[in-house]
Amino acid sequence: MTNMVDKRVVSSVLEVCVGQSQGLSGLIDYAPDSIVSKTILDKPVGTITLFAFDEGQKLSEHTVPYDAVVQVIDGRGRLMIGGKDVIVAAGQIVIMPGSVPHSVAAEERFKMLLTMIRA
Repeated sequence: MTNMVDKRVVSSVLEVCVGQSQGLSGLIDYAPDSIVSKTILDKPVGTITLFAFDEGQKLSEHTVPYDAVVQVIDGRGRLMIGGKDVIVAAGQIVIMPGSVPHSVAAEERFKMLLTMIRA
């Protein structure tokens, strides 16, 4: 019997994190005039992604149908969630509700961990 894999279900895992602890901030580096992202885990039920925003970078307003949790791991950022300005700093967490417009701006360099739940 052959092992059949459903090609519509794509999963990925950052192998360096499997079965061992890692420092989040050290898993991603800043790049000049850029937003860098690194997927830690991508499963059908959700994703965990690291972002490093250089000063002045932003993600324009958008909407996704799922809740997303932002954990800031370095620096400070500015989120706009449903028209409300939210300043976030290292060590803080905020939930961006699904179907609510939001954006992200880096007035200084900052790193965040984004966990999106697709359920």
